Amino acid sequence: MCNMTFEETGGDNSSERMESVAKALEEVLSSALPQGCTTVGVYEAAKSLNADPDNVVLCLLATDDEEDVALQIHFTLIQAFCCENDINILRVSNMRRLAEILGGVKPGGEPMDLHCVLVTNPQSSLWKDPALSKVTRFCRESRCLDQWVPVINLPDR
Repeated sequence: MCNMTFEETGGDNSSERMESVAKALEEVLSSALPQGCTTVGVYEAAKSLNADPDNVVLCLLATDDEEDVALQIHFTLIQAFCCENDINILRVSNMRRLAEILGGVKPGGEPMDLHCVLVTNPQSSLWKDPALSKVTRFCRESRCLDQWVPVINLPDR
């Protein structure tokens, strides 16, 4: 159900709203990481989505300036899968900031593939995070505006 007024969907508070959602996304990632509730990398995400799509609560597709055709094909397939399985999706710009939040490198010193990041529910309990609720609400409202994969810019710190 999409009952939003113009003031809620755009106008002067639009940039404040985007900053608020970006901050909530940072909180979600910061709390999911130590709980082991993130899957990082296109291939790792695809395996996780295939194995247990019901456990995934958010899919982030990070963009940078490169135009990699193979990566765009992966993004299209992941987006289709997420839409089919009611998984919220966000495009995230500012991969440098995303790398800062997620640690940026694998234990061996190798850089992580941050093009796709999944956030999953912890197995032990239901995750009732207000930041996750805010991001979920933003995704739902964006779909109501026919923005199936909204873009969030993570601000530099």
